[in-house]
Amino acid sequence: MANTPSAKKATRKIAARTAINKSRRSRVRTFIRKVEEAITAGDHATAFAALKAAEPEIHRAATKGIVHANLAARKVSRLNSRVKALAV
Repeated sequence: MANTPSAKKATRKIAARTAINKSRRSRVRTFIRKVEEAITAGDHATAFAALKAAEPEIHRAATKGIVHANLAARKVSRLNSRVKALAV
């Protein structure tokens, strides 16, 4: 239990930041899920549109420190290759 005023403030800041990070992480997962669903359905146009919407969100999460930059690049790359495979 925090006793000093600075520790109490730090606890409040951590709680606020956790809520923001949780929201951002959820948002990224939603965008990724939309791409995954379009890929599963086999709809290239929808999957491509969903990927173009998801890509900046994934990279923004990396910029904000929600996910690692390499993870973001890997996710986008793998989703992109799967979307391209639908075009064939």
